[in-house]
Amino acid sequence: MPPATPSLRIAVIGAGPSGIAAIKNLLDAGFTDVTGFDRNAAVGGNWLFDPGSTHSSVFETTHIISSKTLSSYQDYPMPASYPDYPSHAQLAAYFQGYADRFGVTPRVRFGTEVRSAEPLPGDCWELRWTDAAGDHAATFDALVVANGHHWRPRMPEYPGHFTGTLLHSHDYKRAAPFAGQRVLVIGGGNSACDVAVETARVSAATDISCRRGYWIVPKFIFGLPADVVAQRTRWLPRPLRGWLNASLLRLLQGPNARYGLPEPDHPFGATHPTVNSELLYALRHGHIGARRDIARYDGRTVHFTDGTRGEYDVIIACTGYWIAHPFFRPDVIDFSRGPVPLYLRMFPARYPTLSFIGLFQPLGCIWPAAELQAKLLALRLTGRWAPPTDLETAIAREVANPDYPQLDTPRHTITVDFHAFSARLRAQLRRAA
Repeated sequence: MPPATPSLRIAVIGAGPSGIAAIKNLLDAGFTDVTGFDRNAAVGGNWLFDPGSTHSSVFETTHIISSKTLSSYQDYPMPASYPDYPSHAQLAAYFQGYADRFGVTPRVRFGTEVRSAEPLPGDCWELRWTDAAGDHAATFDALVVANGHHWRPRMPEYPGHFTGTLLHSHDYKRAAPFAGQRVLVIGGGNSACDVAVETARVSAATDISCRRGYWIVPKFIFGLPADVVAQRTRWLPRPLRGWLNASLLRLLQGPNARYGLPEPDHPFGATHPTVNSELLYALRHGHIGARRDIARYDGRTVHFTDGTRGEYDVIIACTGYWIAHPFFRPDVIDFSRGPVPLYLRMFPARYPTLSFIGLFQPLGCIWPAAELQAKLLALRLTGRWAPPTDLETAIAREVANPDYPQLDTPRHTITVDFHAFSARLRAQLRRAA
């Protein structure tokens, strides 16, 4: 590790919710030479709605799926005027307010793309980046990566060829272009359900194709945000808590089969739950049709695994994202497939001056836990906290014992339970207090 001194030169890649938390807490710890790099023109990352963006995945009507009660930074509560589920515009304003309040904004080089990050002898890093003025390079004592994991689309592969328009939800920005068209949405996660509901308002017909059954959670239960209700069951043992949540959903909504959807083939918590209050309503009103998994394409005809078929003009694949760090050589870091070996979802065993902030998919909100990661990072770089000596063993133990046993899919390699993960981070912070 570098010496415990605020004179370190630190680079932070990404100025989304996780990156700005990293910069803020490094400044709080006394580090004065901290530089953020971001391709956008402002902080906010994925929450900057821009129809022409190649990075942001939010669309015109996107709202957060965790409530504001459990989605605020510890050091910067959301405004009381915000609704339970703020919009992307409100979140972007919130992040920009945070960055301005804590002096983060002047530290970020906007309109900048980091091209490479190379480890050097002495645990330093050479960064090369491009901005409007040209190409640049500099050496840093420590590197923090917070470039997000919802920006490189993962497209599904099926036999045959579809001759209509095929796009990923990453490129879906508004429902209006799909007016009068026959739309098929692939997926059962949050993006898929939102896109299906929105396109159904204007399309000639919208169907949703699900490979498996999902647990669909309404945004409000007993008049409260669903995550607030779930928080109140935290005292129960995990198996009982999962059974209770599943039973409550069946009691409130009935089985998925009543809506034409497949039943979940896994316990509650084994996949990221879908938080949506409109999909089931739209299915039962005939605004959306339920389809099984795709068997093959044939021109504009899509054949499904149950033997049915449909004709479509557009397919929108809501099939997730690859974890990608294009500025690293594959032999340095490659988390695109398989487990992600990081202690506390932050620290690799191989590079003591490299850390990741926000590289996890919580059953809950990302940035409050990323804020805790940022505080721990600052303590590590000041020498007030250190990870276990046998870091590889600690990482292996963490990877092998997830908060919830997850399905073996690319989407679930970085899942954590928000409350359990936050508790682990707080326990480490108390060690350094």
